[in-house]
Amino acid sequence: MFSCFCAALFFISFSPNAYAVSGGVSANITEKAAVQEHKNKEKNNLHEVRRVSVIHYSGTITAAAADYFRKAFEKASGGEKDKEADLVVIALDTPGGLDSSMRVIIKGLMNLNKPAAVFVSPQGARAASAGVFITMSAPIAAMAPGTSIGAAHPVLMGTFPMPGGSKDSKNPDASVMETKVLNDAVAYIRSLAAKTGRNAEWAIKSVKESISVPAEEAVRLGVADFIADDMDDFLKKIDGRKAGDFGIIRMIEPEVIHTRQGLRERFLATVATPDLAMFFAGVGAAGLFIELYNPGLVLPGVIGAMSLVLSLYSFQTLSASAAGLALLLLAFVFFIAEIKVMSYGLLTVAGAVSMLAGGIMMFEPQASGFMSLSMAVLLSTIISLIAVVALLAYIVYRAQSVKIVAGIESLVGKKGIAKTSMLPKGKILAEGEIWEAESISGNIEAGMPVIIKEVSGFKVKVSAFKSEDTEKNGITEE
Repeated sequence: MFSCFCAALFFISFSPNAYAVSGGVSANITEKAAVQEHKNKEKNNLHEVRRVSVIHYSGTITAAAADYFRKAFEKASGGEKDKEADLVVIALDTPGGLDSSMRVIIKGLMNLNKPAAVFVSPQGARAASAGVFITMSAPIAAMAPGTSIGAAHPVLMGTFPMPGGSKDSKNPDASVMETKVLNDAVAYIRSLAAKTGRNAEWAIKSVKESISVPAEEAVRLGVADFIADDMDDFLKKIDGRKAGDFGIIRMIEPEVIHTRQGLRERFLATVATPDLAMFFAGVGAAGLFIELYNPGLVLPGVIGAMSLVLSLYSFQTLSASAAGLALLLLAFVFFIAEIKVMSYGLLTVAGAVSMLAGGIMMFEPQASGFMSLSMAVLLSTIISLIAVVALLAYIVYRAQSVKIVAGIESLVGKKGIAKTSMLPKGKILAEGEIWEAESISGNIEAGMPVIIKEVSGFKVKVSAFKSEDTEKNGITEE
């Protein structure tokens, strides 16, 4: 018995497969445990999406746009009477806008308690200037066919884009300010690209060199994640993609809630631009000038008042400077005074200079892609107002120089007959009435023709009628 046991032990000890069997079982168990652990981690890192909030925006990025996104983010986060979304998608189409408003939108997007994505759509849309920054800030970015992204070089409001470049070599202060703004924009977009893992090198070139790329190249360069034909295609392709710290997106037959710009948002986004603000100011001033010249026309006054209100809203939205607004209002005062006071054009010149200075000082220097005040718009507004003021001043001058044909003043230049001898005072008959008269050409005998030279109260001053007065005053002798 003992010998059998020893033989078995000897066989097991020296068998080459003994350890292999034992080791294989142990390795198999370890591998299964690792796979299970990976599955558990993957399962725990999934972000299930049952409700999607799609925020549509098309237009310039302004303060009105920032307010629209703020409300949309609140709604997506489960605001009052609203269901909370599991994923926020921005359907974006913008030429750019204000730097301050762009940063408000980005801060709101990055501080959502849920994953966010930007979809440059529909086909033919663009994400330019401020739109590049917003797209770069999202964990997931996609583009529709035929769209583009880029041209993020900042433009300084308060300066005028000129042919041949935006830098003003004659103004070193402007160059310094532009350099500071450019460096700030570069640092900001680099930080956004690092946060979302996008192509930082291309992003910096977009800011420094204003380069733009189509959708296909954007995906190839790592600027966008994929191309989608429409929103339905986008929601299909986003499934399984990683959304930053929120994990991998898992779409579970999600309910899609669309938030679109209302009439108010579209209107405010349209009027809140520097060019339109100056245009409304010009129309408003012209309307009020015409109404003040001829009260009772109503329509010019109504249009002028409405235009001025719109321009003030635009200036307020664009953070216009108080000094610029004061100079603009002073220009209007000079123009109005020109109509009432004959200054031989001096007040008009003062108004034009004041308006030009106000337009230049209107906006504080800040980064604002596609949001600078056009010199052409400013000059055309000034020239139009000068034309209106000149026309009204001419009408006033003509009205004052027209010969009076009614009332006692209309007697000037009329022919009369001396009813009594004028030594030098007496009475005359003119226009069928007897008038107290005084001769300014010496004594005049009764019955002699006279011509009225001046009216003072109810008395007239006359002179002896001469033959040349017939042609000079258009008098026909009877």
